[in-house]
Amino acid sequence: MVDTEVVVVDACRSAIGKRKGSLKDAQAPDLLGDVLKALFTRTGLDPRHVGQVVGGCVNQVGQQAGNVTRNAWLAAGLPLEVGASTVHSQCGSSQQATTLAHGLVAGGLVDVAVAAGVESMDQVPINASTDPAYGTGRNERYRRHYEVTTQFEGAERIAEKWGFSRDDLDAYGVLAQQRAATAVAEGRFESQIIPVEAPVTDDDGKIVGSRSFAMDEGLRPTTPEGLARLKVNLPDRPGGARHTAGTSSQIADGASALLMMTADKAEKLGMTPRARLVRSVLVGSDPVMMLTGPIPATQKILADTGLTIGDIDAFEINEAFAAVVLAWQKAFGADPAKVNPNGGAIPFGHPLGASGGILLTRLINELERSGGRYGLVAMCCGGGLGTATLVERV
Repeated sequence: MVDTEVVVVDACRSAIGKRKGSLKDAQAPDLLGDVLKALFTRTGLDPRHVGQVVGGCVNQVGQQAGNVTRNAWLAAGLPLEVGASTVHSQCGSSQQATTLAHGLVAGGLVDVAVAAGVESMDQVPINASTDPAYGTGRNERYRRHYEVTTQFEGAERIAEKWGFSRDDLDAYGVLAQQRAATAVAEGRFESQIIPVEAPVTDDDGKIVGSRSFAMDEGLRPTTPEGLARLKVNLPDRPGGARHTAGTSSQIADGASALLMMTADKAEKLGMTPRARLVRSVLVGSDPVMMLTGPIPATQKILADTGLTIGDIDAFEINEAFAAVVLAWQKAFGADPAKVNPNGGAIPFGHPLGASGGILLTRLINELERSGGRYGLVAMCCGGGLGTATLVERV
């Protein structure tokens, strides 16, 4: 365990754009660049103090290739002397970026770091980099050890293993939408969302201007009756399927960024910490079940810190699919009222590479709102990975 105290000075994000919504024409480097620039405007910190920037992005092709984090930093007009790198850990990419930045600061390699993430799923489709990356290795050697499945199949197997019915999943989907609507109505996200420039296009798709975008737009008010009418994601699956679009995360666009440093550096710079990073982990999990990673990641966090699930006041468990959250909740007996209290990826969307940072930003704000001490973010990731980060409100 590292003794150096690492604190989060600020965390912010773009509003999340729904599929074919306000951010559909936004270029990923510009979107992330807007968020990075705002991070320093909000804090007043000279960006030259930053030792490294670590960003997460899943589909690193096209405009998201070529180290999109570095490109975003430069696109924002930030100091060229500051280095940046981009990591890929599937859906947990920006949370892993936070873990690596945490390690850089805790290990003494830098005093100040930025962790970020971006995904423009309208511009770069969800599977843009998948098949070429797997190649024949996954088709041949991989199959010697593991059955090849998808995240959709993994979600169904989780529902079967933990005994969740279609009604159970639908009930969670309705709850997520209700919580999200309440959070938006009460303005809980206003202080964490920074306006970004959303391109405006004409009828021919030509960009003719821009407008400021600053409100999550994926909410879909629903009822149990409404969800019951939706078709399942895998209609031809042997044995049937239970998840629908109403109990699955939405395709979305967004970006996030966190500014972290040692507690000593924060004091010297006159910065007021908002949270302390206690522990961050990345673990492997069953690649066939695919999405159970939050369970072993949480187990490791608890074992490493000596805390119990009852010691934690708020949880953000990524809503990739309803069964993922419900299985995690059942495994630990966590208080449902503390799990995703403001809704998650089902109502708002899941901009892959940005989601870890978005969840951490939401969590820090929720701890401040509720007065809680400890908060945990955990995510499932394609290929069988789990990420988890424990923070303590300062």
